[in-house]
Parts: sequence; structure tokens; C-alpha cells
Amino acid sequence: MRLVLQSPSSVLPSLRRISSVPGAWSIFRSRIEHGTRYGCRTLATVAEDTFRIPLIDFSKYLNASSTAEKEHTAHDIVRGFTEVGFIYLNNHGISHETVQQAFQKSAEFFKLPSEKKAELAWRDPRANRGFVEIGRERVTQSADAEEIKRLREKAPDYKESMEIGRDWDKIYKNYWPQETDAPGFRRTMLHLFQTCHELHVQIMRSIALGLRLEETFFDDKIHEQYHTLRLLSYPPIKRQLLSGEGQARAGAHSDYGTLTLLFQDSVGGLEVQNPRTGQFQPATPIPGTIVINAGDLLARWSNDVLRSTLHRVVAPPMEAISDTEGITPARQSIAFFCNPNQGTEISCLPTCVVPGSKPKYPPVTTEEYIVGRLQATYM
Repeated sequence: MRLVLQSPSSVLPSLRRISSVPGAWSIFRSRIEHGTRYGCRTLATVAEDTFRIPLIDFSKYLNASSTAEKEHTAHDIVRGFTEVGFIYLNNHGISHETVQQAFQKSAEFFKLPSEKKAELAWRDPRANRGFVEIGRERVTQSADAEEIKRLREKAPDYKESMEIGRDWDKIYKNYWPQETDAPGFRRTMLHLFQTCHELHVQIMRSIALGLRLEETFFDDKIHEQYHTLRLLSYPPIKRQLLSGEGQARAGAHSDYGTLTLLFQDSVGGLEVQNPRTGQFQPATPIPGTIVINAGDLLARWSNDVLRSTLHRVVAPPMEAISDTEGITPARQSIAFFCNPNQGTEISCLPTCVVPGSKPKYPPVTTEEYIVGRLQATYM
């Protein structure tokens, strides 16, 4: 881990891109004028040029005694999403015990017999709940169902997942295993779901401040908890099965909502695309942190001031099992996909467009966008 002092020139690409946005210039100009105040930070992923995923201490926002103190961290967060689209968040308020318990119960669930998991199968993109077996999903940037079908047949994603939504929904119900099959699973996941939602609210408040909006601007647009908790299991796999063209544990894609909170194990495999070079670079696991990335709807909301960056999951180093074959270790992760309310209209924020100019994207509701992407992703 390195301590890096960012020079003023390192933020110029972002400044050039957003300097025409009212209010945005003043956000970042202060970073240049006081670079030694806000620019010194611990950076986790270090690669060529200025592409680095910042490591941000969120306790400085949560425990701030004034709006001015909150704005310091808010500027760091917005800068991370502007330049990279990803941040590492430390001291975020979710306990180690909560995360470890969720990983334990997730591992126990995926060890259930196949027939038990099949009873809980994912059925409907509007519900987006249930178990997804290996090969059923193919994440990609394409929204064309036929193209995704061809990609799935050629190079399916080698992972299985369990999707969990808000448990009080009157129309769409979660698919829970029997308590005798997975003791404590439901209780553990509902606790994590609520805890992640509360963190989502706090991060969105920091983003609002960083974009010079009222701190509570997003509160009534995200309070319905229209989120998805996704448990992911990447089983061991032989080199031969990952050697095909386009094959990865999870193909290159962006996420659909506002933010994704990703809890990683120590195995790794997440890679983030440098938007300037097109190269993928590792987002190395850092104990105690959450990897957070901006999603498509947050990018649309901000008129692309905040980046929804492509990322993928590749196989970690293999262990040799013969002279010609190797096998990957198993990998676990937990992703919490944060979304605005189901009927929220996502239209350009007032601080993210030049007066008299047109936003890049037409308005769209959360449900229209997410359901459309999910319909094309699954078979």
C-alpha cells in the first residue's frame, strides 16, 4: 500500500471533461488550490497514468461535526467516481462480524444439494429473485437478447448466485431455503440487506454534497429499498474451461443502478477497466473495505459526470493438478446493488448540465431501465 500525493495535473482530464458543468468547476478547483489538503490519500490499486482507486475513510463523513467537514470527504468520493468510477470505502460502519456471518451463511447455502437450490430458481426479471445456476447468466454491455444468447452459448459466466430483494414486497416474494436446510440464512441476509441500505443512504448524501445539491436531495428517491442483495459463488474450475475466446468468470459489464457495494474474499479476481487506455487492472481485495462503484442510473442522473465503469471477474492464479492442467481456487463475493425507487424518474441533475444545453440521456424510470437490462441478461 502506498501513500501518494496527487499533483494538480493528475485531475486535469476530469476537469476538462466537467469544467462546463455549473458548480462542478468550483468543486474541483478547490482540490487544485488546496491539493496538499485534500490530495494526500492512501491509494490501493496503482497502475499506469493516474488510474487509481482511492481508499476513503468514511468515518470522517459519518462523524463530521459540520457540513464543511462532510464536504471534504464528499469531494473525495465524487472525485473518485468522476475519475475512476470506483472507490474503496474504509470505516464504513458495517461490522466485521456482520460481513463474516453473511459469507459463512452464503457458503453454506451454495453447498446445498442442487435439487434444493433448483427449487428456488430465478424466474422473472421484474422480481429478480432466486437462485441462478452456472451458465444461466451472461453479463455484458449488450442489450440485444439474441447477441447475449450467442455469447452465453459461446462463453457463459462460470458462477452461481442467489438474488434477494426487499422482503416485504406485496407482489414479488423472496425464495428462501427451509430453515432446517440453511439455519439462520434468512435472518442473516435480511440484516445485511438493511445495513447496506442504510449505508447507501449515507453515501448518496455525500454524493449530493459533492455535486452541490442539498445533502438530503436523494433521500425520497431511494427510500423504498428497491435493491438486490446478490450472493456469488465461483466454484473451482479447470484452465481448459476458461481458455475459450471471451471466457471469464463474469464478463465485462457495468452495473445498472446507483451504486454497488461489493464485499470480496481474499482470492480476488475483480478487474476494472481504465477508461482512458481500455486496459483492465485488478481491484485487489483490502481487508475491512467495501469496493463501491457507480452504476448506469447514477451516471445518467449526473449526465456522465460520474462514471459507470466497465469491470469483470477473471480467474485468480491456478494451482497445478498435472503437467498440463491447473485449477482455480473457489471464490466468494457479496454484492449489494443499490437502486433508486422503482418509479423514480432518472433525469439530469440540475448541477450537471449547462443551461440551455440538452442532457445526454432522455428521462427513464428505474424499473424501465433495470428490467429491460435483466430481460436480456438471463435465459
